[in-house]
Amino acid sequence: MQRPEGGGGWLGALRFDNLALRSLPVDASEEGGPRTVPGACFARVRPSPLRNPRLVAMSLPALALLGLEAPAADPAAAEAEAALFFSGNRVLAGAEPAAHCYCGHQFGSFAGQLGDGAAMYLGEVLGPRGERWEIQLKGAGITPFSRQADGRKVLRSSIREFLCSEAMFHLGIPTTRAGTCVTSDSKVLRDIFYDGNPKNERCTVVLRIASTFIRFGSFEIFKPPDEYTGRKGPSVNRNDIRIQMLDYVISTFYPEIQEAYSDNTVQRNAAFFKEITKRTARLVAEWQCVGFCHGVLNTDNMSIVGLTIDYGPFGFMDRYDPEHVCNGSDNTGRYAYNKQPEICKWNLGKLAEALVPELPLEISQRILEEEYDAEFEKHYLQKMRKKLGLIQLKLEEDSKLVSELLETMHLTAGDFTNIFYLLSSFSVDIDSSKFEDFLEELTSQCASVEELKVVFKPQMDPRQLSMMLMLAQSNPQLLALIGTKANINKELERIEQFSKLQQLTADDLLNRNKRHWKEWLEKYRVRLQKEIESIGNADAWNTERVKVMNSNNPKYILRNYIAQNAIEAAENGDFSEVRNVLKLLEHPFQEAEGFQEVKEDAEEEGATAAAAVCSQETRSRQPYCSKPPLWASELCVT
Repeated sequence: MQRPEGGGGWLGALRFDNLALRSLPVDASEEGGPRTVPGACFARVRPSPLRNPRLVAMSLPALALLGLEAPAADPAAAEAEAALFFSGNRVLAGAEPAAHCYCGHQFGSFAGQLGDGAAMYLGEVLGPRGERWEIQLKGAGITPFSRQADGRKVLRSSIREFLCSEAMFHLGIPTTRAGTCVTSDSKVLRDIFYDGNPKNERCTVVLRIASTFIRFGSFEIFKPPDEYTGRKGPSVNRNDIRIQMLDYVISTFYPEIQEAYSDNTVQRNAAFFKEITKRTARLVAEWQCVGFCHGVLNTDNMSIVGLTIDYGPFGFMDRYDPEHVCNGSDNTGRYAYNKQPEICKWNLGKLAEALVPELPLEISQRILEEEYDAEFEKHYLQKMRKKLGLIQLKLEEDSKLVSELLETMHLTAGDFTNIFYLLSSFSVDIDSSKFEDFLEELTSQCASVEELKVVFKPQMDPRQLSMMLMLAQSNPQLLALIGTKANINKELERIEQFSKLQQLTADDLLNRNKRHWKEWLEKYRVRLQKEIESIGNADAWNTERVKVMNSNNPKYILRNYIAQNAIEAAENGDFSEVRNVLKLLEHPFQEAEGFQEVKEDAEEEGATAAAAVCSQETRSRQPYCSKPPLWASELCVT
C-alpha cells in the first residue's frame, strides 16, 4: 500500500475509488527492478522523483473529467502543484501506484511479458457525474516491466502524445486523454534514430486519462509457449484470473451486456467480443477517414474498450499515399495506412485466442468474420459520405466515387486533409471562371515537382541495390534476413519515378493534375445533382451540406512539422507553442478560424525564440493549416 503524501490544494478535490486493484490480483512482492510477475494483473510500484519538475502544458477539458476546474485564484500555485504531483514527485492522497501486467504480439510475433514499463496506474478518480476515470503517469520511472529500459519518457515523445491525445478527442475519435505534460531537469540518454549518436534528453511525464488502460494484450498473460518464438505469458494455466478479468471488464465497462446475459457466461462473453469487434472496426474506420496512422498496432496497443491508445511513432498523413508508413522503424510496412483495417482484425483474432476456453474459438471466429468487415465498411462509407456532403441519398455508386477520389489524390500527390476541406466550397452550379479558380486552389494542395523529387529520391546505395537484386535471384532466404522483395520493388519504383521527374516541368505537372481533378469533379458534380433532384429546397440542402462537411473535414490536424516546431521551442525552454497548438487542436474544424490570431500573436511574441530554434525563419511562420514545408519531409519518427 502506498503512503499518501498530500494533495490538499487544487488537487485535493480528486476522489479516488480504485476498483481495478480490488477486483483483480495484485502482486504482493516488494522485490524491486524488472522481473517476471506471475499470477497477477498489477504490481505495486512507486514513482521515481525528478529534478525541478515544471509544467509544459495542461488540458483543462481533460482535467474537467476528473472534476478539476480552471484554477482562477492562483494559477501559478496550481501549475506548481500539478508539476509536483503529476511528475510523480509526490503521491496524491488516495492514489495507489501500480503497473499493469500484459503481453503482446509485436510486429506479428509473440513477445511474452511486456507490461507497463514506463506507465504507472495511480488509481481511479470519480468524476463530477460519478463516472470513473483511471489516471496514469507515463514516464514516472522503473517498474517490474521495464526490462532493460529506465522507465522514463522524454520531452519530444511526451509532447507528441500529449497533443495527439487531445487532438484526437476534439476530432471526435475515441481516445485516451492527456491532462498534463510535466518536464524536468533530470536527463536520460536516448539514441533517437538508432544510429549510434545518443544524446541527453529531459525526462518528462504525461498524465493519461481513460476509463481503463486494459488492452488486448492484458488477456495474453495466460498464453502457453508460442510455437514460433517459444515465449509464454507469466500466468499460464491461470484460467481463474482470466475469468476474474472478464468479469471485471464486462461488468465495469459493458454493464448492459453483463445485465442481459447474467445467467450465461458464454453468451455474455460472445456479446462482449462482438461489441469490441464492432468498436474496433469503427475506430479504425475513423482513423482512415482523417488519415491517421497509429504506427505500432501491436496487440498490447489495442484498447479493450475501443479507444486509440499508446501514441508513439504515429502520424497524420499529409500527401495521400495508401502505403504511407509513419513509423521509421517499420521496415516492412506492416502497419502502413492501408493495412490498418486488416491488422486490427488480425489483433482481434489474437484476442479471440486469448479468451479460450471462456469463449470457444469457433464462436469468436464466426463473430469476427461476420461482424468486422461489414461494420468497418458501413462506418467508413457513412463517414466518407459526410466528408463529401452526400447527406440525402445513400447510393451504391458512392463507394466508387470515394475510391476514385482517393485514386485522384494519389495520382496528383494531393494533401489529404486540405483537399477534403476545400471540397465544401465546390458547388453544382459553379460557373466556368470560378471553376478554374477552384481548380487552381485544389491543385495548389498537390505536391510540386520539388516536393516529388524529395518523395521519390532513391534511398539505397546503387551497389546495395545491385547486391540485393542478385540475392533475390540466387539466395532469397538470405535476402529475407536483410530485406524484402517489396523493399526492392519500392526502391526500383522510386528510381523510375525520380528519373521521370527530371524531365517534368511545373507546367506539365499542373496541367496533368488539373486534368485528373476535372475528371473527378465532373463525377462529383453529377452525384451532387442527384442529391438536389431528390429534395425540394436546394438552398437549405446546400447550407446543411456545407455544415456537415465542415464538421467532418478538419482544417487543423497535428501534422509532424507542427509538433516538431512545438518540440524544438520547448526543448529551448519556451512552452508557449505547445500551449498554442493545444488550443488550436481543441477547435480542429472551420469554427477554429479565429485561432489564426493566436498563431500570429504567438509568432510576434516568440519571434526571437523561434529564430534561435529554427535555422529557417519560415519554419516558425508556416500557417498551421498549410501542407508541410519541404524540410518536413526529412522528419523521421521512430
